[in-house]
Amino acid sequence: MSLYYLQKFLYELNRDESVQQECRSDIDGLIARFDLTDEETAALREGDIGLLYVLGVNGQILMHFAAFLGIEWFDYLDMMRAGIKKHGPVRAGVYAMTGGGASFAKEEKRQ
Repeated sequence: MSLYYLQKFLYELNRDESVQQECRSDIDGLIARFDLTDEETAALREGDIGLLYVLGVNGQILMHFAAFLGIEWFDYLDMMRAGIKKHGPVRAGVYAMTGGGASFAKEEKRQ
């Protein structure tokens, strides 16, 4: 997986209006400049927040992409949760899940 390039794509998109314009007019041309997997490319084209989260994209970067797509905050959070249900635990990055995504917090074990 090319998490670095995926996050770099989103970082540049989040901060550069010319990149945002290119994304709207020629997303394939923009994507071609980055070394991305087919799965990452599809997630970007489809605006699949859940899959991008599962792939390991940092939430701070991802929330700006969601805003770029016009996704409201609570919908964004729901999309991340749905991504885990659909695609499994977060695979990489700072949010990578261990133990199959199960919580090991004492508070949740008591419930």
